[in-house]
Amino acid sequence: MGNALRDKTVLVVGRGSGIARAVTLLARSEGARVIVAGRDQTKLAAAYDHPDISAESLDITDDESIAALADRVGAVDHVVSTASARARGKLADLQRQNLLQSFDTKVIGPTMLAKHFASQINPGGSFVLFSGVHAFKLNVGYLGVGITNGAVDFLTRWLAVELAPIRVNAVSPGVIDTGAWDAMGEDGKRDYFKHIAAQNPAGRIGTPDDIAGAVLFAMTNTFMTGMTLRVDGGEPLT
Repeated sequence: MGNALRDKTVLVVGRGSGIARAVTLLARSEGARVIVAGRDQTKLAAAYDHPDISAESLDITDDESIAALADRVGAVDHVVSTASARARGKLADLQRQNLLQSFDTKVIGPTMLAKHFASQINPGGSFVLFSGVHAFKLNVGYLGVGITNGAVDFLTRWLAVELAPIRVNAVSPGVIDTGAWDAMGEDGKRDYFKHIAAQNPAGRIGTPDDIAGAVLFAMTNTFMTGMTLRVDGGEPLT
């Protein structure tokens, strides 16, 4: 157990699994009081069994829900938004509603989080947003994902200027071994991971802990703002 976040309060928006869970547990292990927030408060609360991890209800696509959360939790040190809604598919298959949901969840939602929480960020605090590898590597079938993640990358720099001296950074994961790929089936997921690992200069698939470590760095490096940390095994290089 470290103390990089000792006596700090960290709000993590997302689910009780995968990257959000890894971020939550690492923040807690570094001394933080962690508030996890998502649509299913009961499920979130059940995912963690620790007195310094509490669960709150939040619909990141609803401004009233965001404002109400800000009123309930008060001052915080760091806000981390891991929420996403992917709009995968080739252009011919993309649906407007899926694109709107993707932007609403990953771009507009974090913008509203910044709006409602900026005045409650303690000195030295920060926001950490989530972009993704397809903002920087163009693959057919990932147009919706790519333009959403690219918008997050751009938003990060805008917020870093407008909210200064509050720091705003983003993390851009590559392919990470989470439940997000389970729909491919066991064989499909294994083959896909094998293909990506063979292409990555790092030679492997990422883990939630890889990403959580980057989030911790973004929260604790007080001389870094407006940056997107690409934790992707070097995939865009190939």
